[in-house]
Amino acid sequence: MTEILFYHLTERTLQQVLPGLLEKSLSRDWKVVVQLGSQEDVEKLDEHLWTYRDESFLAHGCLRNGSEALQPIWLTTDDDNPNGAKIRFLSGGAQIDDPSIYDRIVYMFDGHDNAAVEHARGRWKFHKDASENSGHEQTYWQQNPNGGWEKKA
Repeated sequence: MTEILFYHLTERTLQQVLPGLLEKSLSRDWKVVVQLGSQEDVEKLDEHLWTYRDESFLAHGCLRNGSEALQPIWLTTDDDNPNGAKIRFLSGGAQIDDPSIYDRIVYMFDGHDNAAVEHARGRWKFHKDASENSGHEQTYWQQNPNGGWEKKA
């Protein structure tokens, strides 16, 4: 059974939140795929993950780097899983129709972007309807004013 989580960003941006979640995933020995809506978003995140902290970085790769199977974190706009990831983060309109090869799917969306909120609602409904047959569990989390997460559904 796959866990499908929806993270509603209201206080902090994807670039502020995602590195911490990626660090947690790696600490659990999970390989990760991050699927974004555009190549421009992939390039921005690629740069950010090398520089987001002065004292560390997150090892990762994307098409321009190669060595897909060796990357602990793979950034993409496609539905590929070349590193055998068990967790997939999706943002910027990215979506997945069959989450069953993953332990966890995480949709992250900007609560200040109406199109992103509508897309997330559509994906919630899609996965909810599909879970009647698959048994996948989904939850909805919203940021609180301190930037932490509160389970809402």
